[in-house]
This record gives sequence, structure tokens and C-alpha cells, in this order.
Amino acid sequence: MSVLDNFDSWKDFLGDRLHQAQDKGMENNTVSGIAYEIGDYLATKVDAKNTEEKILRDLWTVASKDEKQAIANIMVKLVQDNGHTR
Repeated sequence: MSVLDNFDSWKDFLGDRLHQAQDKGMENNTVSGIAYEIGDYLATKVDAKNTEEKILRDLWTVASKDEKQAIANIMVKLVQDNGHTR
């Protein structure tokens, strides 16, 4: 099963990566930029595997650049308390 198949698994995966980046001293601006790049890649190159991903892809598709950055920032906030690496 892929982490993309289940939204909770996806959030845990992102949470783990976020905590690893923070533990290595990555600044929030850098994390936010990477989240934007990941969001753009997923929206344009990866088929949505569940309802939540479809909604995010649809929002991303109609959003302006600033709105996409806001979505990326919100996803970072959403997963801050997820994952196992702390």
C-alpha cells in the first residue's frame, strides 16, 4: 500500500518528513517552499488516490500562486502534529 492511498498515512508520512527537516535545522521558509513544490508536483503529475487528494488537487488547480503557497503552508500546519519522528 502506498502512503498516497490513505490520507491519514499521507499526513503521517509528511509529518515524519517535516520533523526530520526541522531536526536538521531547516528553516520554516525552506519547508514552506518545499511544500509548495511537492503540492505542485502532486497536483500536476500524480493521480489522486482518495477523496481528500482529489479536493486538494482541484483547489490547487484553480488557485493563484499566493493561494497555492497558502495551501502549502496550511498543509505544513496540518501535519506538524503528525508523524513519529520528534
